[in-house]
Amino acid sequence: METVGSLGLWAGFAAIVLVMLAIDLFVVGGGKEHRVSFKEAATWSVVWIAITLAFAGGLWLHLDGALGREIANTKALEFITGYLIEKALAVDNVFIWLMLFSFFAVPAELQKRVLLYGVLGAIVMRTVMIFAGAWLISQFHWILYIFGAFLLVTGIKMYWFADEKPDLENNKLVKWLRGHMNISTEFDGQRFFTWKNGVRYATPLFLALVLVEVSDLIFAVDSIPAIFAITTDPFIVLTSNIFAILGLRAMYFLLAGVADRFSLLKYGLAIVLMFIGVKMLLIDLYKIPVGFSLAVVAVIIGASVWASLRKEARAGRG
Repeated sequence: METVGSLGLWAGFAAIVLVMLAIDLFVVGGGKEHRVSFKEAATWSVVWIAITLAFAGGLWLHLDGALGREIANTKALEFITGYLIEKALAVDNVFIWLMLFSFFAVPAELQKRVLLYGVLGAIVMRTVMIFAGAWLISQFHWILYIFGAFLLVTGIKMYWFADEKPDLENNKLVKWLRGHMNISTEFDGQRFFTWKNGVRYATPLFLALVLVEVSDLIFAVDSIPAIFAITTDPFIVLTSNIFAILGLRAMYFLLAGVADRFSLLKYGLAIVLMFIGVKMLLIDLYKIPVGFSLAVVAVIIGASVWASLRKEARAGRG
């Protein structure tokens, strides 16, 4: 697998991730029940974006000195484009989390704990999937066409069923868990398991965590092939993915109170997936420039956000 990821770059990236996770685990919230305010979420969102941009700048400087300006420009642009795509597609995951927490009536002060474990699980799953995907592409070039067709079909389905909501009451996994485990109807603080009369019960928080992890896996299946349309360099794919994931919880709490205002965003995300699918299918006929892809994705997301806000404003006047 060809990559610009030297031992020093991998070590630097790992150090940043471990430090930020440690701060999140042991400093922010202090490990206690913690209700994340809009101000805190906005602050952390800015922090994560700043760290991501600083990493992109550091990557550019390193590659400019080690491999030349052309490669530095290309890889930095691939990183930013991949990050934007992953961040945009993650918005759909946020909407699912909102429905999950609402369905299980998870108190706001407990949601952060579930999402913390969700993020840790997503990091592990995506790392494995990205390296597996990079290896498959290096061995079987034709698999890019499979990824492209999958993204195109997924985008069409997302567009067609954008207004439909998952039926969690009849979810097969939830039914299976309830049929094979003792499930408590009450929360016990931040605990995923509790004891009643000497019997161990899973709390609703555990069910929420399981479905958050499953949703992470499902969205990884969509988003990871999408970034392979931008680059097959495992270092760029993994770093852009992980930075997008690390800022996901802050984005969740930022959007939690205003998600209903972006009713048309799912259509924009569906179009993004279709565009990336087409880009991947055309990869051997015409390679769409990364800069153009970045511009297209930004315009589509921006237009869908603008259209959503305009629609709400018209509804409010009506």
